[in-house]
Amino acid sequence: MLAPIKIRDASLKQIRHACSNCSLRELCLPVGLSRDEMKQVDQLVTQGRPIRRGEYLYRAGQRFHSIYAVRLGFFKTSVISEDGREQVTGFHMNGELMGLDAISTTRHTCDAVALEDGEICELPFDDFESLARRIPALQHHLYRMMSREIVRDHGVMLLLGNMKAEERIAAFLLNLSERFEQRGYSHSSFHLRMTREEIGSYLGLKLETVSRTLSRFQEQGLVKVQNRLINLTDEAGLRQLVSSCVRD
Repeated sequence: MLAPIKIRDASLKQIRHACSNCSLRELCLPVGLSRDEMKQVDQLVTQGRPIRRGEYLYRAGQRFHSIYAVRLGFFKTSVISEDGREQVTGFHMNGELMGLDAISTTRHTCDAVALEDGEICELPFDDFESLARRIPALQHHLYRMMSREIVRDHGVMLLLGNMKAEERIAAFLLNLSERFEQRGYSHSSFHLRMTREEIGSYLGLKLETVSRTLSRFQEQGLVKVQNRLINLTDEAGLRQLVSSCVRD
């Protein structure tokens, strides 16, 4: 466990990175923790560890020690199939937890790599679990985060099982839009941190299908595409595509 942060010794960077002062606090931690409880969390977490684009946070098969909160940047998780192909299993942005896949087996089941330069906060799981037992709100929040991952997995299963290519891509863009909005960013204009090939891998589509579908969306006035910059010009139209699949 980390030593308590002492204000007289701490650098401005340490103070700024404390969980109690973090702008993403409400996404990572439950609302209503007392000052003493937040101090205990601050002492436990390694805050703002830099990570470079292309650097692995953990690899499949690696021993599980910590869960990670994305402070800055964008990450992807993936597995390698028996024939050597990469299958993207998720994209993670600031305020989201990573590494929960390894809790049951004590080993990570996928690779996690940074898609851009960023920062992560590391939470040693054994210590975090012990602290959560003493702080019911923290324990409940951990369960909520794990449940959210299960719901997200179910959403992916729906994408791959029932939706056509254009419906999958529309749902993917709308999901990103909602997640950006939750973090105070524009919900209608954002940069894709992942490549079209990675999007295709995640959605079970070929690269050509992703590119062709985005071009068709642009022709229909649903989106405006400029390299990796996406503008959702007709969100209602995109939602109509997805809702028609759900009704069917």
